[in-house]
Amino acid sequence: MITSLLGKKLGMTQVYDANNVLVPVTVVEAGPCSVVQVKTSDRDGYNAVQLGFSTKKPKNTSLAERNHAKKAGLEVAPRVLSEVRLDAAPDAKAGDTVTVEIFNEGQLVDVVGTSKGKGFQGVVKRFRVGGGPASHGSMFHRRIGSIGMRQTPGRVLKNQKMPGQMGNVQRTVQNLRVVQVIADKNLLLLKGAIPGANGDDVIIRSAIKGQPRNA
Repeated sequence: MITSLLGKKLGMTQVYDANNVLVPVTVVEAGPCSVVQVKTSDRDGYNAVQLGFSTKKPKNTSLAERNHAKKAGLEVAPRVLSEVRLDAAPDAKAGDTVTVEIFNEGQLVDVVGTSKGKGFQGVVKRFRVGGGPASHGSMFHRRIGSIGMRQTPGRVLKNQKMPGQMGNVQRTVQNLRVVQVIADKNLLLLKGAIPGANGDDVIIRSAIKGQPRNA
């Protein structure tokens, strides 16, 4: 059974639950996703399905992408392709469609996305380092300070917090509760925030660690 979907983050809003409590939610356009390819342990060594989401313009589609989609019976190649591992042999076949209805209200899900990129940043913003004195003339306001030793070991140790690229990395938020499923519009309302900016692609899957609970 397929328990994952590809989608797009639309933004955040607020809704009232059944107990008339205001809940912050993220609106995600989840699916519909086409099954582009099916992999089985007998043929490929593992069980998985390749899902496709959204579509690409023909002028932006390569011949290999068109043929790959045509093999699954799709007229237009998907814009996003992602492979989802399964525990058992999938009961779906190429060309099938997976919709948001695989999720239920109250269910816990994990969301995989790419965090917002913030460019090259110093250690104060990147790692919340305290910095140096802010007094006049110190010239050491937002620097990192000592990063190594003079003799032993005589080098900068690995994983030392340094200035560099901040954000733009894959992150997974676990155990978000599904507040509402709007099947006719392919929308999921998830309690809390998820990685990425509005319009970014995400993967929504049934929670691996979480169990149903009241939150």
